[in-house]
Amino acid sequence: MAEERPGPWFGFGFCGFGQELGSGRGRQVHSPSPLRAGVDICRVSASWSYTAFVTRGGRLELSGSASGAAVRCKDAWASEGLLAVLRAGPGREALLQVWAPESALRGEPLWAQNVVPEAEGEDDPVGEAQAGSLPLLPCARAYVSPRAPFYRPLAPELRARQLELGAEHALLLDAAGQVFSWGGGRHGQLGHGTLEAELEPRLLEALQGLVMAEVAAGGWHSVCVSETGDIYIWGWNESGQLALPTRNLAEDGETVAREATELNEDGSQVKRTDGAEDGAPAPFIAVQPFPALLDLPMGSDAVKASCGSRHTAVVTREWGKYGQLGHEDTTSLDRPRRVEYFVDKQLQVKAVTCGPWNTYVYAVEKGKS
Repeated sequence: MAEERPGPWFGFGFCGFGQELGSGRGRQVHSPSPLRAGVDICRVSASWSYTAFVTRGGRLELSGSASGAAVRCKDAWASEGLLAVLRAGPGREALLQVWAPESALRGEPLWAQNVVPEAEGEDDPVGEAQAGSLPLLPCARAYVSPRAPFYRPLAPELRARQLELGAEHALLLDAAGQVFSWGGGRHGQLGHGTLEAELEPRLLEALQGLVMAEVAAGGWHSVCVSETGDIYIWGWNESGQLALPTRNLAEDGETVAREATELNEDGSQVKRTDGAEDGAPAPFIAVQPFPALLDLPMGSDAVKASCGSRHTAVVTREWGKYGQLGHEDTTSLDRPRRVEYFVDKQLQVKAVTCGPWNTYVYAVEKGKS
């Protein structure tokens, strides 16, 4: 099989701070647009007001409210409070640096530490996690925090494979495919059936027995992808980011009939209106505190997922389906819808990364691999 040729990255969504979103002008890009250096980019991390791009040659470039560049970079993680950069060191070592985004990567970082990956083998099943992307560190025993102390150790029993940080919560995928969550829970984003916070990582009992391959944390919602290609999603649904019915969108696009407000046993809010297909009231889901199985169109299998502040993006085995949003308009949706741009261009989506209000996609020509 021929080696796959690098493809371009595309961007769409909010760019009010001048973030690189292809050839977009103004504050929004409604349809996927190629990034100028798209073919050379290997990693993207987007915060609210700026985006960090890492190229295959190890160059880091910032775009938006923060600017600047650095070399010998392996990875970067952007947030409004800090920019974490993993730079190549001697041998297998790496240098972790934490910068103020407005520093333009000049002068001295706020904090720095050498990171030495653990030796492979010797009862360590997390080989692929050693090279995992930020905020999980290569040693897989600690992670970068957006607030000091910037270096946070993980419990020894947590064999970390992937870590995702949302606005107020964290999701961890371990080597066995189990999911743990902790942090704020007032929007149901922890998936434990309550709206309570968890100070320590807690296993999602609702997903026990299911092997997960990937997790994603949004503003106040969460997603995970199973090894069999199923999507489970939970948390806040104000903009339809869970692909479940939401009142805001129903009122925008439909006539809302008789409405009643109820409280679930866990205190979460459910609003109902007439109009379900079977004649029963259709539920409006404001908060989904347990993981819910999401049916993708045409029985598609998911391989990757990413979450923004109020939107969700999923890559399937055949094509990309997205929810900011790439549909050539600004309409919110509470059901999955394919981004036709990639179908029309005969591009196969390989990766997706959501910023709070925008989306970046990596795609290659279909049939070239």
